[in-house]
Amino acid sequence: MTLRSISGFAAVALTIVGVSAPAAMAKPAGGASAVRMIDTDNDGTVDMKEVQAVASATFDRLEKDADSTLDAKELKGRLSKSGVKSADPDSDGTLDKNEYLAAVAERFKMADPDNDGTLDAKELNSKAGKALVALIK
Repeated sequence: MTLRSISGFAAVALTIVGVSAPAAMAKPAGGASAVRMIDTDNDGTVDMKEVQAVASATFDRLEKDADSTLDAKELKGRLSKSGVKSADPDSDGTLDKNEYLAAVAERFKMADPDNDGTLDAKELNSKAGKALVALIK
C-alpha cells in the first residue's frame, strides 16, 4: 500500500467518524482559539461567566454514570490526583458540579495575573491559562 492510499484511507476513516483530517491533526487550542471558542459576547476576552458556562456544559458532557459527580475516570486527566484532592473538600474522591466549578474558578483566577476579571489570548497561552483550558475543554 502506498503512502498516498494510506493517507486517503485515513481521511475517509476520519470522515466516517465525523472528524476532518485537519481537525484530527490540529494542535490543542491556543489562546486565540480558546478565546474564539469561549467568548460569547465577542469582546476579544473571556470572563468568569463565559468560562463557567463552558465548564458547566463540560461537566454535563463528562458526567456519564448519572451520579452527579466526576471521578478520575470521567475527568480523563483534566486534573492530577493532587488537583482532584485539593478540589474535593468533602474528600469523597469525586467532584460534584459545585466543586468542579470552584476548581475552574480557581484556575481562572490563577490565569488572571492583572486581576481585571477577564482573560485575553496571552493570558490563556500562559501555563495557568492552558491549565484552565485543559480543565474545561
